[in-house]
Amino acid sequence: MEGVMTKLAIITDIHGNYAALKAVLDDIDRQGDIEHIYCLGDLVGIGHETNEVLACLSERNDVSYVMGNHDEAILRIAEGKEPGSSGEEREHHEWIASHLDPSFVPFLAQMPKKREAEYDGKKLLFVHYHLDHHQNFLPIDRHPSVEKLDEQYRYSHYDVVCFGHHHPLHHFRSDKRLYVNPGSLGCNTKPFAPYAVLHIDKAIQVTFRQVPYDPHHFLLAFEEKNVPAREFILQVFFGNQHLEKGQTS
Repeated sequence: MEGVMTKLAIITDIHGNYAALKAVLDDIDRQGDIEHIYCLGDLVGIGHETNEVLACLSERNDVSYVMGNHDEAILRIAEGKEPGSSGEEREHHEWIASHLDPSFVPFLAQMPKKREAEYDGKKLLFVHYHLDHHQNFLPIDRHPSVEKLDEQYRYSHYDVVCFGHHHPLHHFRSDKRLYVNPGSLGCNTKPFAPYAVLHIDKAIQVTFRQVPYDPHHFLLAFEEKNVPAREFILQVFFGNQHLEKGQTS
């Protein structure tokens, strides 16, 4: 409707962390004016709460998805194909796939690599990460800049590019477009789950939110479930928070 601001929630990189996802969805629902949620991939992998995450999201009708690299690898294993991962990462992917409820395979399989949308005349692109001409994910640029992003999208017509994959928050704005990565919802070295809200009318603004939650039970279960690569995961992606005493939400 003319003159009414549109609010969209952007979530990404849940990584099988249901506790963090639940905290964010509760925060979104409490606001009451979020029109739609865009989920930018890596719903599964790294975290072990695969079926809880997929059950929660598949029950909602206000979320659109794109596929992430972990989703793709685990789906390929579930379909009897080569995942493209190797070593400890492949062992981890095979473990996740072996615990995946097969009823969720079609849900993962229908996710595209990119989505486009238009709100209030503004064109938006949603991807897990930047794609090459063959729809393959480019290597992560660990030192992104607005100049490099503008070069990457120099032939595009988008006003906003939303992406994930690289877990830190990104917020770049040029005279051409806005680039937003809200940061990984499910992998954080602090007990917070981040996401972003786009405010769209004649202009486009973004608000970044961090929702507190208690990850302790989720993190302790890595050892209980004997999740492959758990030492690396707990240290690198979660900062060994499970070793902290008296943690509260």
